[in-house]
Amino acid sequence: LPGLHVFAIAFALEVSVGKTNTVMALNNSNVLLPCVFSTCMGFQDLVFTWYFNSTELIYQGKIKNKATEPTLVSRNPRVDFVGSTTKKDNNISIVLNSVEFSDAGKYTCHVKNPREKNAQHNATIFLTVVHKMVETDNTVTLIIVGVVGGLIGLLILFMLIKRVVLFIIKKTQDGKKECLVSSSGNDNTENGLAGSKAEQKAPPKA
Repeated sequence: LPGLHVFAIAFALEVSVGKTNTVMALNNSNVLLPCVFSTCMGFQDLVFTWYFNSTELIYQGKIKNKATEPTLVSRNPRVDFVGSTTKKDNNISIVLNSVEFSDAGKYTCHVKNPREKNAQHNATIFLTVVHKMVETDNTVTLIIVGVVGGLIGLLILFMLIKRVVLFIIKKTQDGKKECLVSSSGNDNTENGLAGSKAEQKAPPKA
C-alpha cells in the first residue's frame, strides 16, 4: 500500500504545453508560450518557473492557492505573464516580446507543488524564429492536391476518350486491321516491318 500511495503522488501533478510542443515565430514579433498544470490534490504556495535552454531562468511566479493569481518572483524584462490560476485552467502561459533569432531554442515550464511533498513536473516547447512565415495550412495543400489530381484525372479521361475515338475511326476505315488497332505502337511496328520486307524483296524481282 505505501508503494501505491507514492505512485499516486508522483502522477498527481501534470504540466502540459498543448497538443504540439513546437512554436514558430516571426522575427521581431511577440510569441505566446502556452503552459497549464493540473493537480488532483490542489496546491499551496506552488512555484512555477520558465527556463530557456534548461538553465536560464526567464520567469518565476508563486501561487498561494486556487483563489489567488500568481505573484511575480523574478522575470526577464521581455517576458510577460498572460495566464490565470483562478479560472477553470491553471494557465501559467507567458509571452516573449520582440523575439530575435537568438531566442530560438528550448523553453521549459516547470512546476513544484509543496502540498504534494514537493512533487515536480515540467513540459517543454521548442521555439523556431524565422525571417518570413511560410504557409503551412493543410486546407490549402489539400485544395492544391485536389486541383492537380482533378487536372490529371481530366487529362487521363481525355486521353482515354481520344484513344476510343481513334479506335472507332480506324475500325470503320479498315475492317481488316482490327487486330492491329489495339495500340498505335503495334501499327507502326507492323507497318515498318512490312515495308522493310517489301523493299528487300523488290531488288531480286527487278
